[in-house]
Amino acid sequence: MKIAILSRDGTLYSCKRLREAAMRRGHLVEILDPLSCYMNINPAASSIHYKGRRLPHFDAVIPRIGSAITFYGTAALRQFELLGSYPLNESVAITRARDKLRSLQLLARQGIDLPITGIAHSPDDTSDLIKMVGGAPLVVKLVEGTQGIGVVLAETRQAAESVIDAFRGLNAHILVQEYIAEAKGCDIRCLVVGNEVVAAIERCAKVGDFRSNLHRGGVASIATITPENGISPSKPHRRWGWMWRASTFYAPRAGRW
Repeated sequence: MKIAILSRDGTLYSCKRLREAAMRRGHLVEILDPLSCYMNINPAASSIHYKGRRLPHFDAVIPRIGSAITFYGTAALRQFELLGSYPLNESVAITRARDKLRSLQLLARQGIDLPITGIAHSPDDTSDLIKMVGGAPLVVKLVEGTQGIGVVLAETRQAAESVIDAFRGLNAHILVQEYIAEAKGCDIRCLVVGNEVVAAIERCAKVGDFRSNLHRGGVASIATITPENGISPSKPHRRWGWMWRASTFYAPRAGRW
């Protein structure tokens, strides 16, 4: 097959490993910067161009689109889809997942357990919003944030009100969530291909922090998923158009798996 990998940086370890694995299986691989793709949207003959040349047909596309370029990156991926290329993850699935609020609404509709979450636009609703999620301590996070950026633990009601007011003063869109104290700063992240878990790690926050993100200093170790864990990573995104994804789960009790 002829495969395109959409990535801003083809020298990244993930891109190089994907390319090596595909080439070992006899596939042709080209790494394309999605921001350098430009599109001819034409009912008679749509096409995609790249650095002065018209791109040939690709059998499949592997998107590695960062959150900072979601709009244009998914537009480029959608053009590949319209031209008949098979996407590892569909453009619509990526845009769904990048919207935390939409993701939570979809998960709740499917009956998936998740932290109680609240959102409000008016500052007049702050007091009731805090009460809605069970009061302090609680977590305030940016809807658009990634890698643990824009996530704050408010340990008292006064702190929660101050953080919420500060974010609103910046015209930021925020979510308020119950704090899962039992997790003790740890979670399980599963790598899922199709409906199969192919790898899993336990992430734990550094001392003095509650965020398990590796970008924030968290530590990872290999984890084993068993039926006793009560974890079903394939269920949350089964209907979202994802063939490859990472799903995160919090400890059901006392931070133990």
